Amino acid sequence: MKVCGFTFIRNAIRFDYPIVEAITSVLPMCDEFIVLVGNSDDNTRNLIERIGSDKIKIHDSVWDDSLREGGRVLAEETNKAMLLLPDDTTWAFYIQGDEVIHEKYHQTILSAMDQYKYDVKVEGLLLNYTHFYGSYDFIGDSTNWYRKEVRIIRKDSMIYSFRDAQGFQKNGRPLKVKAVDAFVYHYGWVKPPEKQMEKQKYFHKLWHNDEWVEKNIVSADKFDYSQIDSLAHFVGTHPSVMEKRIQATNWHFNFDPTQKRLSFKSKFKLTLEKITGWRIGEYKNYKLL
Repeated sequence: MKVCGFTFIRNAIRFDYPIVEAITSVLPMCDEFIVLVGNSDDNTRNLIERIGSDKIKIHDSVWDDSLREGGRVLAEETNKAMLLLPDDTTWAFYIQGDEVIHEKYHQTILSAMDQYKYDVKVEGLLLNYTHFYGSYDFIGDSTNWYRKEVRIIRKDSMIYSFRDAQGFQKNGRPLKVKAVDAFVYHYGWVKPPEKQMEKQKYFHKLWHNDEWVEKNIVSADKFDYSQIDSLAHFVGTHPSVMEKRIQATNWHFNFDPTQKRLSFKSKFKLTLEKITGWRIGEYKNYKLL
């Protein structure tokens, strides 16, 4: 069994992406790792080079910034990276620049890959998500956060990145997957308020035209984390690769988890989910086997 990780990244330093932590959190499970570095305004390529692993293969890419409908450029870059996967790859482990795997899940993930390596009906493995928000102490607990995504796919030329690179499809249909009892820690909403604001302004341009961005995105120097409907305290430990980044935190965010700002509809959906495990209207770009 050969496992090859892959990701794409652009302007990791400018937008404060934990890309080094993302890659190094997956690296122990991989035989090789493909990093597609986009044309950046900072020193992103050098940042990746300094990881210093022989497993990492760096390739360069130029983003097509005209692909502004639904974040298509993100799927395009993911597909470019997939084309670089070695032909003898069994499983491809996809990690985005703000996602990190806790080392406590390594063996569980490796065991699942080994268990299904010859079962060609299994086209991917589904992982759970924990979404951090505002600081490393809080997680999103409303129904607005997605709960699961496919992050491990079988090497198959018919599989491609879908929409804005959140998931994958094959021949126009969702992948057939097995669920794995492991979590992805998503840190995309934990950045210094200045960096978060800069990222928001830029990334909305990947989905919308300039007129929409100017009309709908608030012009501010700092992102206001306080405008969130519901959070919970994080109980547990962060991945060891995140320790230095967490210790270097230079902003403060506090939130009272008892003060919920949920609509009646959201409260109903959340209550039903807690009782039954079913989330009304949940988007699922996968089919569980």
